[in-house]
Amino acid sequence: MTEKEMISKEQQAEFLIEAMPYIRKYQDKILVIKYGGNAMIDEELKNSVMRDLTMLRMVGINVVLVHGGGPEINALLKKVNKESKFIDGLRYTDEETVEYVEMALAGKVNKALVNLLEQNDAKAIGLCGIDGHMLLCEKQDERLGFVGKVDKVNPGIIFDCLEAGYIPVISTVGYGKDGEIYNVNADTAASVIAGAVGAESLILMTDIKGLLENKDDENTLIKKVYVSDIPSLIKQGIISGGMIPKIECCKEAIRRGVNRVFITDGRVNHSILLELLSDSGMGTMFVNGD
Repeated sequence: MTEKEMISKEQQAEFLIEAMPYIRKYQDKILVIKYGGNAMIDEELKNSVMRDLTMLRMVGINVVLVHGGGPEINALLKKVNKESKFIDGLRYTDEETVEYVEMALAGKVNKALVNLLEQNDAKAIGLCGIDGHMLLCEKQDERLGFVGKVDKVNPGIIFDCLEAGYIPVISTVGYGKDGEIYNVNADTAASVIAGAVGAESLILMTDIKGLLENKDDENTLIKKVYVSDIPSLIKQGIISGGMIPKIECCKEAIRRGVNRVFITDGRVNHSILLELLSDSGMGTMFVNGD
């Protein structure tokens, strides 16, 4: 065995020892993970995420995976010669586009993730917000077309899957009272689902290290944020642009009873385990309090 392998084994053992109290803390609790960004495109990262989820389930943590799939939607729209349009960072979704969104998210992306989890020895089942009438929506803004604002979450089908030992893999397509189909922002869906299932924690995987004091310097990571400080951070410009809606989702999840919300770097292998099961974590944690 080489010195490098010896160090690696030592580090693995140290990580397991450090992880034990966190495993006990999360055992039998629910963890919701919003999965998107680079971690969905890079095959090595994708496998890393699926292995992390499998490991968490094996040690008794109930995992719910909520996913988007912007690149797959873009690719499908390109194939049918339909332009992708965005307003205020959200995809404009007309009646035709929402059908392609449903095909990409609830079809191709969802089933590929289920298959990958099963290949990693997890029991997984694919769902979308229409199944069990999970996500009841109305139009968020007439300008956006069929982009849904979630009015009500029915978590029954999620609990049924967890009870049977499955990881629910949820694509963010919702339904309306008159049978309409809606495209729902994945961060938004994850925050309301986490609240509805009484999740201990929510992890939002992103393509950045976390909330930075200086957005151009990754060494300025803010490790912990109280939700009461969010308005001040927005006023200071520390939270700005595309981070505002993401952090509003963190705030909403906390408001709905989730104890901790993490923004973590999905570009790093095993970022979920490093975030949840270590003393230092790796991203930004949001909690209630003054």
